[in-house]
Amino acid sequence: MKRSSQAENILAQINNKTKLGDLRKIAKDIKKDHELAMELWATERFLPRQLAILIMDNKLLSQDLVDRLDKDMQTHTFDERNHLMDWLMANQLTKDKNTIILIQSWENSSSSLQRRTYWYYQARLRWIGQTAPENTADLLSAIETNITMEEPEVQWAMNFTAGWIGVYEKKYRNRCVALGEKTGLYKGEKISKGCTPNYLPEFIAMESNKRNL
Repeated sequence: MKRSSQAENILAQINNKTKLGDLRKIAKDIKKDHELAMELWATERFLPRQLAILIMDNKLLSQDLVDRLDKDMQTHTFDERNHLMDWLMANQLTKDKNTIILIQSWENSSSSLQRRTYWYYQARLRWIGQTAPENTADLLSAIETNITMEEPEVQWAMNFTAGWIGVYEKKYRNRCVALGEKTGLYKGEKISKGCTPNYLPEFIAMESNKRNL
């Protein structure tokens, strides 16, 4: 595929020493350029795809295009494809009311990455500390029913949602702790220094203590 000179110039700036901050600086100069984003995405390389996400036009992110991006992400490693979808959510999908509507339709999507995004978004609504939506009881019931049967990438996001429910909504805290004890998910998992464990009883205790909740 023949690339534009702009795409070639940008790709020449990206190598294995490029950091996310570097990509953000490049994106800041470009601002929004959906056609260029699709050129960078077509390289099939992880870092150019991260940059592509930053300069996409979220007004053009239809379900069909998200499905195409999702399919392309499957060529990456487990961690890379999760990162790409999370990056897409944080930098584009949550920025427009129409793409938020898309996210909210993905609870039962056939795509595990889109289900992950649904649950990660529910967690995000809570961890920023705003008043939680009124769907907590339904979310918690769905997590309790399905979490042990879900794909690992979705399982993490469901667990994360339960964690923030337990932190910010005291009436559900014991139930969320009990869920963690029952599933045993992430218990004893090694974590980096300064990070919060994913195991729900520890996560909820530590994060709620930080906030005096």
